[in-house]
Amino acid sequence: MANPSLLILAGDGIGPEVMAEVKKIIAWMGDKRGVTFDVSEDLVGGCAYDVHGTPLADATMAKAQEVDAVLLGAVGGPQYDELPFAVKPERGLLRLRKEMDLFANLRPAQCFDALADFSSLKKDVVAGLDIMIVRELTSGVYFGEPRGIFTEGNERVGINTQRYTESEIARVARSAFELARKRGNKVCSMEKANVMESGVLWRQVVTEIHDKEYPDVALSHMYADNGAMQLVRNPKQFDVIVTDNLFGDLLSDAAAMLTGSLGMLPSASLGAPMANGRPKALYEPVHGSAPDIAGQAKANPIACILSFAMALRYSFDMGDEAARVEAAVEKVLADGVRTGDLMGPEGGTPVTTSEMGAAIIAAMDASL
Repeated sequence: MANPSLLILAGDGIGPEVMAEVKKIIAWMGDKRGVTFDVSEDLVGGCAYDVHGTPLADATMAKAQEVDAVLLGAVGGPQYDELPFAVKPERGLLRLRKEMDLFANLRPAQCFDALADFSSLKKDVVAGLDIMIVRELTSGVYFGEPRGIFTEGNERVGINTQRYTESEIARVARSAFELARKRGNKVCSMEKANVMESGVLWRQVVTEIHDKEYPDVALSHMYADNGAMQLVRNPKQFDVIVTDNLFGDLLSDAAAMLTGSLGMLPSASLGAPMANGRPKALYEPVHGSAPDIAGQAKANPIACILSFAMALRYSFDMGDEAARVEAAVEKVLADGVRTGDLMGPEGGTPVTTSEMGAAIIAAMDASL
């Protein structure tokens, strides 16, 4: 049987630094667990523009379509701010999402006990938090037509169109229900059916998919504005939240800050199953390229490491190995090991990017 294939696109800023720690874990998997990946590397973002004059070369896009999973670091930097819109670093990431048709964006929000004091909410509200937001990623108001800035009479008008087809809603709903079956078996669907026809259709289709295919999963509905309030009031009431592109963008960022640090948050973007039955997939940390600390060994690699753990679970069916990585991260944090973004009033053991990676690998060693 062929080894699972992984394309690494480290990108810009702190991307190569945090990805270096993931590559050490991949090597550890081969040495200690006999789990070997066929790893290739390429360029995306500003570094790709510097070499190819485009943020994503066609050859790189072709590789991404062929492998089992793509692992991305970060893109962008101030040196690219004045580039034409079509070749800005972020366009490389958007092209990957669009051409791979990655319609389901998985954004976990997990609060490790050791970091509960970092949240802006009370510790008892967030300690032990473990929720998953499933955001529809390739349709909705960000893509609907007509769109643009037009002149009507003597003034300008900005137009964006919220548009969803039944099939677009159905496929992201199925992703949420499948995830829920592997977690707490509970889905909350969020929209604005009280004021938006697209929300009415969203609620109808999610309910139909549930009743026909997933009656074993508990389903509830909530208006997205109330959902935002409930995330702040009592986030642990949720297990899986499924919502559209716009509301998912807002709600997942709100949920992210419940955990205390963007440096801790992974994500996955999943598409339709390939011939091997695995979904097309792109995994990336939620944080950006952080050019202000790039090259200073200050970056927190945990979000990128946890993104690789998500790849182990969702693309490679290696749930036990994913849990091993996640448990090692939790152990290191419980021991007080901290990169700069995690240093609070209670202190801790300050470490560099590579020292954090080494501590996690040591915890994985201890798990054997």
